[in-house]
Amino acid sequence: MDSGQWHVEKRSTLKKESFLKEHRPVSATGGSLSIIVLGASGDLAKKKTFPALFNLYQQGFLNPDEVHIFGYARSNLSDQELRDKIRGYLVHVKNASEKAEALSSKFLQLIKYVSGPYDSEDGFKRLDKAISEQEISKKSSEGSSRRLFYLALPPSVYPPVCKMIKTCCTNKSDVGGWTRIVVEKPFGKDLESAEQLSSQIGGLFDESQIYRIDHYLGKELVQNMLVLRFANRLFLPLWNRDNIANVQIVFREDFGIEGRGGYFDEYGIIRDIIQNHLLQVLCLVAMEKPISLKPEHIRDEKVKVLQSVIPIKDEEVVLGQYEGYRDDPTVPNDSNTPTFATTILRIDNERWEGVPFILKAGKAMSSKKADIRIQFKDVPGDIFKCQKQGRNEFVIRLQPSEAMYMKLTVKQPGLEMQTVQSELDLSYKQRYQDVSIPEAYERLILDTIKGDQQHFVRRDELKAAWEIFTPLLHRIEKGEVKSIPYKAGSRGPTEADQLLEKAGYLQTHGYMWIPPTL
Repeated sequence: MDSGQWHVEKRSTLKKESFLKEHRPVSATGGSLSIIVLGASGDLAKKKTFPALFNLYQQGFLNPDEVHIFGYARSNLSDQELRDKIRGYLVHVKNASEKAEALSSKFLQLIKYVSGPYDSEDGFKRLDKAISEQEISKKSSEGSSRRLFYLALPPSVYPPVCKMIKTCCTNKSDVGGWTRIVVEKPFGKDLESAEQLSSQIGGLFDESQIYRIDHYLGKELVQNMLVLRFANRLFLPLWNRDNIANVQIVFREDFGIEGRGGYFDEYGIIRDIIQNHLLQVLCLVAMEKPISLKPEHIRDEKVKVLQSVIPIKDEEVVLGQYEGYRDDPTVPNDSNTPTFATTILRIDNERWEGVPFILKAGKAMSSKKADIRIQFKDVPGDIFKCQKQGRNEFVIRLQPSEAMYMKLTVKQPGLEMQTVQSELDLSYKQRYQDVSIPEAYERLILDTIKGDQQHFVRRDELKAAWEIFTPLLHRIEKGEVKSIPYKAGSRGPTEADQLLEKAGYLQTHGYMWIPPTL
């Protein structure tokens, strides 16, 4: 082995050891840990919640001597029937090793099922009895156990379910144990409904017990944002209105509603993606440096950003609906619900005055991706006459093929002085070959167990987010802002590109980033 190869392999080993040390399992402080998945027979639980729990178990974060998992739903199932429903989602059968299969079988034995309604004490008393029996078997003293309730349910049943949990299933005393509630989006449909939901749940549990999950906050590159901004001197003087021309936060899916027409038509792309996922990303891009990494200090800064956003103007919004959307039998023939939206947010503070933040999301698009694109201003005095090739951009690709790259103008190799656009590239699959990037749900469930609310949405943060979008959503529902038809598989309405150009975004022509191969 030559010295260069040794250094590469040594560096890879050190990176892996550092990652494992940073993410080592959390030792239990106190009694047993019970994780209760409500809505256990539904798609979210099968496809996301249980696989995330299995991955945590597989990596040693869930100690089988301390943890037990309960499923609760209305469906009449046995323990084994629920396990059989989940099994196929835990490991990919074609690539499953014997070890993975054995681990999944052991994990499934930790799962018990209780059937019952969501608004009756009978079912929840049976659930509490099953949890208590398990806690006794783990030799937990009363009140020292930890109970995590994951609501993989529609928001309409949050209030009755939370009431039943509070009445029947919380710890009987507080001797180091806790009861925590994880709730999924959407958190309401507008400001009024969100506040009503918050009041109902907040009347039963303290804010420190409520974990409003937005899985985008669990993505690796989103969690990297604060480190990039505040741990690198390079970005500190650049990250402001003096240097940045515009910021784009984009989400695209290359498929349509896929049988979810009834649900989606009630919410639309703004409620489904922009008001939560993309707005959370905007907060991390735009916030000021917190005084520490304590969850409350970080969330304080995010709230300040949201409160600085000025009202959205109709002329800075383009809505679209892909052709064929209304063919779904569950979608009304006169539906104005957008499946695409581009909206410009403007932040009225010293750092960002005059910089447009362009949030764009769409279904049935030409490609599938999510990224953050920070475009810098033109270089004054263009002595190389290269501005037409494109501006400098810092791009953070959230999915797929996680990466971050800086688009730069460089001299094209050769005898002549010609310029070309290229990039400085950090592609995660290439750079971190030995590190498995965790799924967002894994990370956020682990944060809940740890009691770390940094990556969860606080009540005042939720309120501020709805204050931004509720007036626009009401105008859409009244038909005052119309959705423009666009072809499935396209970039969306051409009016959206015109809005970007009007906002000052300059598209690069003749350059395309290609993920490097291993």
